[in-house]
This record gives sequence, C-alpha cells and structure tokens, in this order.
Amino acid sequence: MVVMIGGIAWNQYSLMVLFFVIAMLGLDEFYNLLTKAGYFPNRKLGLLCGGTIFLLIILSGLMGELPVLYISFVLAACIFFSELYRNKPTPFHNVAITILGIVYVVMPFALWVNFLKGYNTDSGAYNPHLLLGYFFLLWTNDTGAYLVGMSMGKHKLWERISPKKTWEGFVGGVILSIIIGYVISMFYTELHPMLWMIMGAIVGITGTMGDLVESVLKRSIDAKDSGSILPGHGGILDRFDGVLLSTPFVLVLLELVQRVNGLLN
Repeated sequence: MVVMIGGIAWNQYSLMVLFFVIAMLGLDEFYNLLTKAGYFPNRKLGLLCGGTIFLLIILSGLMGELPVLYISFVLAACIFFSELYRNKPTPFHNVAITILGIVYVVMPFALWVNFLKGYNTDSGAYNPHLLLGYFFLLWTNDTGAYLVGMSMGKHKLWERISPKKTWEGFVGGVILSIIIGYVISMFYTELHPMLWMIMGAIVGITGTMGDLVESVLKRSIDAKDSGSILPGHGGILDRFDGVLLSTPFVLVLLELVQRVNGLLN
C-alpha cells in the first residue's frame, strides 16, 4: 500500500513506471496461470504486444495523437500470424487467451495513466488526487465488506464462485465506500461530493464483481491463488482484481464529468 501511494503521488513518471511494472507482471502471471491449466497462450509475444500497447497509449498523450487503435490491430494480427509457426493445439484459443490477457490486465493501468496526464491542476502540475481517491475507495470497500461480512454475514452472495462473500458484506462495503467518498471530497475537491459518492458506489459494485470474475478464472482452472509474487497475499491478479474491471466504469464517469464541465465552461 505504501509503495502504491508513493508511486502514484510522487509524479507522473513514477506512476508510469509503477503501473507498467504491475501490468507486465500481471500479464505474465495471467499467461503462466493459463499455461499451467493446459492452455497455450503466446507468452513472449503477448508480453511484447502488451508492453508496446501500454507505451503507445502513454506516448499518445505525451506527443499528440498516435494511431494506437490501428497499431493495436496490427499487433493483434501478428498474434494470429504467430500461430502458423507455433504448431500448438487449439490455435484460436491460444490467440483469444493471448489477446484477452492484454485487454484484461494491461489496458486498465494504461488508461489510468493516459487519463491522468490530461487531468492536471490549473498550474499544469501533475494531479494524483482522482487516482488516490479511487484506490482509497477500493481499499475501503474491501475492508468494509470483510468486516461486515465477518460480523453479520449470513446470506451468501455467490456461493458457487466465492463461498465466503455475503450480501451483508457486499452492501456494507458499498455503503462504507459511499461514506468515504464524501469524506474524500473534503480533501480532494476536484469532484463534487455527490460525484465522489457515486464513484464510491461504482467502485463498490464493480470492484466486487471484478473480484468474483477473477475467482471464476481461478476456479475454472483449479487454482487457489493467481501467483505467489506477494508472499501471503497471492499474486498480482489477486491484489488488483477489483481494479481491472472497475476502472472502465470509473473512467467513463470521469470522462463524462470532464466533457460536461467543458461544455458548461
């Protein structure tokens, strides 16, 4: 947590490096996980393409518009072509898993960096408040869900997927995130208090769903943890599962806020 806060708060370059490392480690973990389950993702090419797309998204913000979408399709085509030479079973499954890893793991971190580069203070300085607030909400939701679930949880949320999660814990986590959203608004005034509270609700709901999706992945391949890079805490995907699928919803909200503010101004 300290490393995350420090890397986010220091400057935009530390954020880029931090998120690039997390994204690449997470993508490698995703491919290793699927390989152990008997699938054949193109790990090396996937990592190369994932890292390239991450950097292209960043450079697009720093140097003006780059044809990131078109280049991404070129890289995807290369992943298709590579199956001609690999002679592995289920070639289209391999392509799908390789590309899925990039979309699922790399894109959320790249899009956060890209968004924040355009969201500076009036003086043009780097402003990490929105991302820090987002992570505070995410951590609050996890903590609230755990505490309420342990003390009051009786009704299973999705027993087939995650036997320990309860509806009481889910609701408690969302409510606490909304409350903390209001508290955050007192310190980070970039958003109206109501918008911070809406973000808290979005993070609470979609972060939990992201956690469940990763649980589905692990159960489908009979894995307890996604990896062991973080002793006692599992892997990168275990630690950032809520980030991966809540990010697009939060960024859509923030983009809409920016556009509305632009129209009003």
